[in-house]
Amino acid sequence: DAFMEFSDGKLEITGPNATAQIFATYPAPYLSLINGFADQVMSTAVLLLAIFALFDTKNNSVPKGLEPIAVGLLIIVLTCSLGMNSGCAMNPARDLGPRLFTAVAGWGMEVFTAGNHWWWVPIVAPLLGGVLGAMIYIIFIEMHHSAPQSGEENEAHAKYELTNM
Repeated sequence: DAFMEFSDGKLEITGPNATAQIFATYPAPYLSLINGFADQVMSTAVLLLAIFALFDTKNNSVPKGLEPIAVGLLIIVLTCSLGMNSGCAMNPARDLGPRLFTAVAGWGMEVFTAGNHWWWVPIVAPLLGGVLGAMIYIIFIEMHHSAPQSGEENEAHAKYELTNM
């Protein structure tokens, strides 16, 4: 009822009374398809690179138990800095399921054609960004860690309580 009241009885995907972007990501009017793709790849690459760094036991890692807070703050920073362009999906599941829902819930198949056929960008770009971020971390940081000293092999196992129960 709130959607119908807000949009005068018509569920819209674009325009001043658009409500579809509540569920899925759509590009801002000024954002080109290629720049939106680069935005999504970069945000996901930075997310994965930072997550690898946070959980790498060879780094000065986050204190035990604070990892979820660090990841949450990371997502807030990325969303605040890059979310204005397209909602900052950074996860294909964040966009595809809600987009399918809006297609059958009344917004129609225009959810797949809006924004110059934007629908595929938040699905493909995060997948490429995740691989890129992981590769950057592994190639430029993890491969350069020194070899473990005797007794250091189980540090990752001991760091997490649930794995050694």
